[in-house]
Amino acid sequence: MVNCPLCDAVIDVDEDELDEGDSLLCEECGANLNVSGVSPLEISPDTEKDDDEDDLDDDDDDDSDDEDEDDEDEDEDEDWK
Repeated sequence: MVNCPLCDAVIDVDEDELDEGDSLLCEECGANLNVSGVSPLEISPDTEKDDDEDDLDDDDDDDSDDEDEDDEDEDEDEDWK
């Protein structure tokens, strides 16, 4: 068993089965964790999760731009007729 580095909750895993780079989930706080070392066992928060959230915010901005482009396309179609 290991402890979550964020909330200190016990995570029930077989330490012998873990390899460096494995992902874990803390059921207590919901944090995504990575095995950063196996001897001794080291668990660290998954930094990629934060990057993904930023990407999602960027995607929302892109969607509004797409709607504007669709409106421009419709205007061009009307001019053509």
